Amino acid sequence: MEIYNNTTFRTAQLFTKSYSTSFYSAVCMLEKDMQQAIFGVYGFVRLADEIVDTFHDYNKAQLLDKLGMDIKEAIADKISINPVLHAFQQVVNKYHIPYGLIDAFMQSMKADLNKKTYLNKDETEQYIYGSANVVGLMCLKIFTRGNNESYEELKFSAMKLGSAFQKVNFLRDLKTDVSDLQRTYFCNCQMDSFDEEAKNVIVDEIKEEFQDAYKGIRFLPGRSKLAVLTAYLYYLALLKKIDDSPSSQILHVRMRISNFKKTLLLLKAMFMYKFKMI
Repeated sequence: MEIYNNTTFRTAQLFTKSYSTSFYSAVCMLEKDMQQAIFGVYGFVRLADEIVDTFHDYNKAQLLDKLGMDIKEAIADKISINPVLHAFQQVVNKYHIPYGLIDAFMQSMKADLNKKTYLNKDETEQYIYGSANVVGLMCLKIFTRGNNESYEELKFSAMKLGSAFQKVNFLRDLKTDVSDLQRTYFCNCQMDSFDEEAKNVIVDEIKEEFQDAYKGIRFLPGRSKLAVLTAYLYYLALLKKIDDSPSSQILHVRMRISNFKKTLLLLKAMFMYKFKMI
């Protein structure tokens, strides 16, 4: 069974590396057991995300329902023949991740199947809670290793960080979401209404969330501080690039950070961590 357990985590690790090299690099900063756990979480959320975003030739609703039933069963039985789900259920059971977080995530994924337009901020925030905030809370459960007091103290910052990351992703992927998937997560991000004023409102909101998130990063235990700081600096740089770009460009070009810039940000995070600057 040990071979199977380890192989399923390597499968989740491959998912992470294949879909997000930046996130993968940040996770590699963690202690070995935490790396596996975060890979397990990412593998599951990525699988669900791929169903709703790329499985266009298949019955997405049916596949998503099956995924929801399968993970619930895997958690209860502590076994799955799906490697990604088996890795994730190990994490859920080991770190006592509440099923409510998983259910909230699945609800947001189901919303992507039919809901194309978010009419107000409340609707957007509800979606972000399920699609991002709860993922941040799952990771926090891992980082705090069952210390409920620490978890509760850092919960607010973890949710703000997840929200900030997701909103940056929305702006980065605006072209794909609006043009290809016909989704608008921000009520002021329609093709004909997204201008500098609309962009600035969203960017300013994200900056505030990053400030709240940073306060929590400072108190993360062990190497989780380094890993999260690395991801934080990357997304902060991406937000700055979005902020510096005209709204018309964001609608037509996916914003990216060069590999050279990513390397510099990685070195900066390591420097800050080593010399206790955070």
